[in-house]
Amino acid sequence: MAKDLKTSPLIQLGSSQTTYKYQYAPELLETFENKHQENDYWVTLNADEFTSLCPITNQPDFATLVINYIPNIKMVESKSLKLYLFSFINNGEFHEEVVNKIGKDLTHLLEPKYLEVIGLFYPRGNISIHPAFSYDNSEEKYKEIHKHRFMSRNSNPQRVG
Repeated sequence: MAKDLKTSPLIQLGSSQTTYKYQYAPELLETFENKHQENDYWVTLNADEFTSLCPITNQPDFATLVINYIPNIKMVESKSLKLYLFSFINNGEFHEEVVNKIGKDLTHLLEPKYLEVIGLFYPRGNISIHPAFSYDNSEEKYKEIHKHRFMSRNSNPQRVG
């Protein structure tokens, strides 16, 4: 599992030796302290060149991943996130599995107030797939955000490609 902020320093950021893992590696994820815990604010991370493999054909699947979250105590360090997302490059999993795995890993790591991961997978066979994962910490205002965003998710469909 991912490192804990209180017991592990940031290792990836500033390292002159970047090592890429070619298999799923959640242990690469690192965090730092949110210096504005009293504020609710959005953090949006776009990964425009995400790649995984189709579990049946082993052909590459390309996507833009959008990660939105309202941080609590911890925030994800972006270089570690980049390396973690890269570790999916040889993973054979369906789009829905990939998005849910990333969402669960980030939820476990960050314990955010709210988090969502949206996978905008490029068309294959004229069909694009856009799975979305969402989480709230059960506080009423975040449950309301979760409900609103879930209910309005497909009222404005995404288009990629």
